[in-house]
Amino acid sequence: MPELSVIVPTFREVENLPELLERIHGAVLLAGISCEILVVDDNSRDGTIEACDALRRRHPVRLITRTTERGLSSAVVRGMREANGEILLVMDADLSHPPEKIPEMVSQLRKPGIDFVLGSRYVPGASTDEEWSLFRRMNSLVATGLAWPLTAVRDPMAGFFAIHRRTFAEHEALLDPVGYKIALEILVKCRCRGVKEVPIYFADRTKGESKLTFKVQVQYLRHLRRLYDFRFPTLANFLLFALVGASGLVIDLVCYSAAMGIMSKGPARAIAIWIAMTWNFAFNRNITFAYTRDEDILSQYGRFCLSCMLGALVNWLVSMSLVTTLPWFADHALVAALPGVAAGLLFNFTICRWAVFSGGEPTPMRVVRPEETVPSLTTSATASLAATKSSAKSPASQRDSIRAEETSTEPADGNNRFAA
Repeated sequence: MPELSVIVPTFREVENLPELLERIHGAVLLAGISCEILVVDDNSRDGTIEACDALRRRHPVRLITRTTERGLSSAVVRGMREANGEILLVMDADLSHPPEKIPEMVSQLRKPGIDFVLGSRYVPGASTDEEWSLFRRMNSLVATGLAWPLTAVRDPMAGFFAIHRRTFAEHEALLDPVGYKIALEILVKCRCRGVKEVPIYFADRTKGESKLTFKVQVQYLRHLRRLYDFRFPTLANFLLFALVGASGLVIDLVCYSAAMGIMSKGPARAIAIWIAMTWNFAFNRNITFAYTRDEDILSQYGRFCLSCMLGALVNWLVSMSLVTTLPWFADHALVAALPGVAAGLLFNFTICRWAVFSGGEPTPMRVVRPEETVPSLTTSATASLAATKSSAKSPASQRDSIRAEETSTEPADGNNRFAA
């Protein structure tokens, strides 16, 4: 059995596979690490099957083509489940992660007390491509900031990481990822404590198309909601509400600065506040209190704006009370503003929770472990009906159904690992 399984989720990345596998091969061969490579492809239909057929003559690559599922995170979980190595390493196919760092990551994971190793962009010695746009840098920093209550690592957004097989096996039933941030999912739900970040140079892709879309960003926010529910079941709503409010503050200041360039300060301030308020409403409705999305949006929006105005009033009253009644705060007005902000935040959250987004209750997360799954009468009856229908198919149609479900390309015999 190989010591290392490298899992590469792909979707339309055929142009990058030859160079990627060659560099992985060179890195592990030089380090004397026995290895297999699992390419988990979401039915790209771009020549990935043919490319892997050709590449497996030189490299121990195994292709898993998924036809009934989509998504990077679930592809990674599938690859981990089918991997043979004792160390599971995940990396992107776009050549942004340097394969030459694999031996160092494996070496770190072999050390006692280390159960998760991350290829990081934000530790001393790390860097990113000079061509990285300001938007991408800001997007990464904001996404990282939103995740900081969940983990202490500096780059929880990274997709280049390694864990022990036993860590994955012990916590697999807890994993329920959505979107692209599978490393964050594993960090939180696998209770990884001994984490080591290895500095890397993060290159920008030169071939293929980026998969970072607005839909992916929304998926990340929904993923965060799940993780907050898991990590802080009682405080999740309040923490998310506070983080949304912090993001709204940034939007407020950016819009205010931009608006002052085209109008006077009074109207500019009003427009910035309205935009930030609408931003906060949209994200609270879809993330913090997502279980109330079936309610009338205009009614919710009106109540939300009213709650914000009342919260601002509470903020002002607390701050001014401190300034007018306590001499020390009179000399430190900015410090007096902080209790006001805290009081306004608590007031806003309470009103939003019980008056604005009050339709229903959040559904508590319960993970069903394999040993708990006992088929019910309804489930058994449904399975029996499905089996009856399946048996009624002609042999030819059954073969077509099985063939369409999944394609797996295995490496040739005797070529299931790199020679040390």
